[in-house]
Amino acid sequence: MPIYNQTLKELLPLSLRTTPAVSIRKENKMWTATCMLMHYLESFTDSLVVTEKDEKPIGVIGGKEIITNIFENPSSDFFDKVTVEEVVDKNLVILSEDTKLVELLEKWKETRRAFSIIPNNLGGYSAISGRKLLEIGANCVTDLTISELPKKETITFSRNDTIKDIISLMLQNNTRKLVLKNTNMFISDRLIIQSIAQKFDFFRNVKFLDQRVAESFNLEEAKKVSKDVNLSEISKIMYGMVHPYIIFHEHVITPWDICMSLQSERIEFLG
Repeated sequence: MPIYNQTLKELLPLSLRTTPAVSIRKENKMWTATCMLMHYLESFTDSLVVTEKDEKPIGVIGGKEIITNIFENPSSDFFDKVTVEEVVDKNLVILSEDTKLVELLEKWKETRRAFSIIPNNLGGYSAISGRKLLEIGANCVTDLTISELPKKETITFSRNDTIKDIISLMLQNNTRKLVLKNTNMFISDRLIIQSIAQKFDFFRNVKFLDQRVAESFNLEEAKKVSKDVNLSEISKIMYGMVHPYIIFHEHVITPWDICMSLQSERIEFLG
């Protein structure tokens, strides 16, 4: 049976509910959400679950909501006065253990966010993110290789670009990462959020968007892969990376690409 027709319970029998969803109350200010995302984005979970006072989930917030809003309102007021409820994305996908992988991937294509939650045995919720689906990829059987994945344009930037230029490129191309021209170095929304909180004190007394990238960031390094490995192997490599991002023959590969490739008829599960 192709992997996409199996349920999450079948594909993740031991780890389906092992990643707790990180939540934030809707009345919290955006500086609190930004600090939390700085610590959790990519390395643990992709988004924060926004809750009511009774802990009922009402939506989700991630790096996209931060950079979209600071592009429109690059001032400390956004962090100090705006609440999470005002910018929350209410398209939160809540799954069950009987949800099929193909159903999950269809929902993610609709929301353009590799993040969902599932009720756990403690009365709360666990997170299902792109990183969690890398576990499925790592345990699959396939002859599908990374050279067969859909090619997409690599969006690049230069060191002289401003942060405003960077965020504009991210929003125009619906991407969280940009590659520095002629290198394997990249900038991400996580780096931007980290700098906002740690280096620029939430825009207090600084014109953040006018800063040049070369003066503001230590970039991250993508892993270059020269061998045309199969999907299972690349999933294992990505799962072991803190910030998974692969360059193969001038093409970039992200966890999102791996997730979407799990819809292939040529992938079966080892379970």
